[in-house]
Amino acid sequence: MHPNLTAVSAVDQLEQLLATSANRPVLLFKHSYSCGVSAEALDELLAHLDQEAADVTYAMVTVQTHREVSNAVAKQLGIRHETPQAILIRDRQVVWSASHFRVNAASLGKALRS
Repeated sequence: MHPNLTAVSAVDQLEQLLATSANRPVLLFKHSYSCGVSAEALDELLAHLDQEAADVTYAMVTVQTHREVSNAVAKQLGIRHETPQAILIRDRQVVWSASHFRVNAASLGKALRS
């Protein structure tokens, strides 16, 4: 795990991230261990973190091991579940999201700069 990427393993951690988003953007990545596309998207996220990490809180939910958190993300943010999925949150609102091959270092950087 990258030092700037926090694993989210409980719903109360998700609540803390959503509270954080009032003052600092949160980029939440939903990952599936069993999906090759998700592995590629994670590599892209890690490349982004190595190249141009922004003043953002980065977090990751692994859907197989933390299904309750993954379901809470969909319910609380009103966003359809997908994996892989990158979700940019500001003030508890989704301001950008991407899934599958649209999760790449370039799209992450662009979303965070806008």
